[in-house]
Amino acid sequence: MNKNQLGRSELQIGEIGLGCMSIGTDEKQGVFIIHEALDRGVNLLDTADLYDSGRNEEIVGQAIKGRRQDVILATKVGNRRIPGKDGWSWDPSKAHILSAVKDSLRRLGTDYIDLYQLHGGTIEDPIDETIEAFEQLVKEGVIRYYGISSIRPNVIREYVKRSNIVSVMNQYSLLDRRAEEEILPLLEQHQISLIARGPVAGGVLAEDGRTKATKGYLEYNESELIDIRDELNTVKGMERSMEQTAIRYSLAHPAVAAVVCGASLPTQIEHNVGASAVPPLSPQELSRLRGITRANTYSQHR
Repeated sequence: MNKNQLGRSELQIGEIGLGCMSIGTDEKQGVFIIHEALDRGVNLLDTADLYDSGRNEEIVGQAIKGRRQDVILATKVGNRRIPGKDGWSWDPSKAHILSAVKDSLRRLGTDYIDLYQLHGGTIEDPIDETIEAFEQLVKEGVIRYYGISSIRPNVIREYVKRSNIVSVMNQYSLLDRRAEEEILPLLEQHQISLIARGPVAGGVLAEDGRTKATKGYLEYNESELIDIRDELNTVKGMERSMEQTAIRYSLAHPAVAAVVCGASLPTQIEHNVGASAVPPLSPQELSRLRGITRANTYSQHR
């Protein structure tokens, strides 16, 4: 597994990470999937306190028992339950972050988190207060580094300017190239890494994803997606599958340190990890792929 430095941190993360949200709520199966990933060279495990109301962190915690030293553990904070109110409420306050991290540590069965990420964010948030919370946790040794998981360019710019984030988790794929104009150049300039999620666009860019194209994706309609899949099929060649080609596209930008792929079956783990072994895309292939999709931009999420 190829590894990259995460921003200006000392963390070396495998370029293919496991998005643990997809492992389900059955502990035996979830632990099995995580072990499959670790055994194949994955070291970045990404979870969040709201996934299955904390159950996901508990399963990750069981899976890393005895293997903590092999794992770069990433989780997220910023959402909480309010008694008497349905759903999750957004709370990036210092008080909530300092409280929530204790629950995450307990569920994960560890005394430190490698990468603690703000799970969202708006420009109206008390950003300085949020940063204070993360900086305090770093000083206390509770977390090693922090980042944000956001698709809002204005929010990302504020954290780049005002904080010591080492990473931004952001949706980025051949079909969602919004980060290319506003986010990736900014992060590269400041030596902050992008952790790309959704590299196969919800399965639309997978070998068996043709039926998923019927629902469209962002501003692409079914007909356009089928044409893109056909073109992608010709670019992949003999050495890569369609989804491996899509993953290599997301990894091609120098600001991208890793992609996070979901998996619920061992075969999916094997296939995703295999993207690290196939040849990277050539400049000609990258140019051709960019020619069959749009350089879409952020019109919302400000």
